[in-house]
Amino acid sequence: MTTSTESLVNTILPETPFQRISMTQPKYSITTRDLCLWYAKFQALKNVTVNIQDGLITSLIGPSGCGKTTLLRCFNRVNERYGYVTTTGEIRIHKKNIYEPDVSLIELRKRVGMVFQRPNPLPISVYENVVFGLKIHAETRMSKSELNDAVEKALTEVGLWKDLKDRLQTKATGLQLEQQQKLCIARLLPLKPEIILMDEPCSALDVEGTKAIEELMFELKGRYTIVIVTHNMAQARRTSDECIFMLMGELIEHTRTEQLFLNPANPKTADYIEGRYG
Repeated sequence: MTTSTESLVNTILPETPFQRISMTQPKYSITTRDLCLWYAKFQALKNVTVNIQDGLITSLIGPSGCGKTTLLRCFNRVNERYGYVTTTGEIRIHKKNIYEPDVSLIELRKRVGMVFQRPNPLPISVYENVVFGLKIHAETRMSKSELNDAVEKALTEVGLWKDLKDRLQTKATGLQLEQQQKLCIARLLPLKPEIILMDEPCSALDVEGTKAIEELMFELKGRYTIVIVTHNMAQARRTSDECIFMLMGELIEHTRTEQLFLNPANPKTADYIEGRYG
C-alpha cells in the first residue's frame, strides 16, 4: 500500500489499537496454555493448548476417555469438586487467568454456565427454576416485576415462553425431557453468562428433542460462546463452527468443522472419523 493510500484509509478509518486487533485477529473467549490435569496419579490432560473463538459453537470430539469432558469442566473449574484433582498450566476466560487468587468461583460459574448430559431441573416450579440463581446471586433484592421480566425473557430466548407462560407454577420435573433441558439452559441466562458449556446435552433425548436443542444452539450462537462435548459425529458436523479432536488426553487437531471432516490434517483424526477406532 502506498503512503498516500495509507493516509486516505487512516482518514476514513482512524487507526486505534482496538481497530487493529479486531480487524486482523479473531477474538477468543477461552485460551489454554500447556494445560495438564491429573486424577490422583492418572494424567487425563496432557499439555493442552487451545484458542476457542468468541461467539462460535465449538465441538469437542474423540473416543470415550480421551479427556474431552475433563477439558470442558476445566473451563469453569468444576473438576475441583474432587479433592484428588491436580491441575497445572493456564486457562484464560476473556484474557483473565481463572486460577489467579482473586477469581471467585461463584462469579466464574455465573460467567461460564454448564448444561449436563441429563436434564437436572430443580424439583420446584418452572418459574422458581428460572429465578433461582437470581435470588441467590443478585446484589440487591429484585422486585416481583423484575423477576417476572427475567423469566419471560429467559423462556422466550430458549423458545419455551409460548408453551409455558400459563404453566409457570408447574413442577419442572414434570416437563418433557426436551423442555427440561431447555429450562436448564434458560436457568443460566438471567445470570448473563458469556460462555455456555454443554456436556452431551442431547444424549437423553429422542430425535425430535435433539433437533430442538440443536436449533436452540443456533439461536444462541453469537450472543454466547458455546462449547459442546458430543459422541455424535453427525451432530458435531451439523452444529459446530469449529471442532477439536482429542485422543488419550491430547489435543490432536483443532480447525473449522468442514475442514476437519473433509480434509483432516492428522492421520489419527482421519482414522477416528472413518470409524477405525473409538
